[in-house]
Amino acid sequence: MSSPVVLITGALTGIGRAAAVVFAQEGARVVVSGRRDKQGQELVAELQGLGAEAIFVHSDVRKDEDVRNLVDQTVKRFGRLDIAVNNAGTEGMPGPVTEQTAESFAATFDTNVLGTLLSMKHELRVMLNQGSGSIVNVSSAYGSVGAAGASVYVASKHAVEGLTKSAALEVAGTGVRVNVVAPGTTDTAMLTRFTNTDQNKAALISTVPVKRLATSAEIAQVIAFVASANASYMTGASIPVDGGMIAD
Repeated sequence: MSSPVVLITGALTGIGRAAAVVFAQEGARVVVSGRRDKQGQELVAELQGLGAEAIFVHSDVRKDEDVRNLVDQTVKRFGRLDIAVNNAGTEGMPGPVTEQTAESFAATFDTNVLGTLLSMKHELRVMLNQGSGSIVNVSSAYGSVGAAGASVYVASKHAVEGLTKSAALEVAGTGVRVNVVAPGTTDTAMLTRFTNTDQNKAALISTVPVKRLATSAEIAQVIAFVASANASYMTGASIPVDGGMIAD
């Protein structure tokens, strides 16, 4: 088989960027997307420097027409879509339930849940026609446990887990697999924003059984495995990569 075609949303920072690098190192043809064109082109240059074919497509996963165009541009350029990593996400507005609003809910769910739904909708359109493909949605350890002060984010990641399981059952036996990777506390800009202070970050790390943050590269390696043919019998699964967080 020729080099797989990999599409990554939310690819410009953190876990998405690390995944793009891992797939490029493995020889994949990579489509990266996000909302910042300059950073997108810089990432493409980096991936090309690793010897990979790569393009950037501007896309806002909250908009159906953007996601449709993203998938169509991928197929137009490379002829197919083998792997999709739906990583675009936001931490939303931390704080107690009593401080949440319809607007803070929508801002989080539009990216984390609607964005994942629209991405799968258009990716599956191509993959089902091919009779093959692998989708990896990026959730969170908070997709299966609660967290005080993060109710809306937690709820959105529970929703991603449910979407993933349901989609996997819908396409089971078609040659298309759908799974979710659930990172724990990972050293990203999003975590820094979410914790807000060094003291808060240190307190969060102290609750992790292995007593450290994950690197984005550690999460990316698991995403690449779950996406690959090495995980060919895995579908509808949620893979925690969380330093023991949900085992505690």
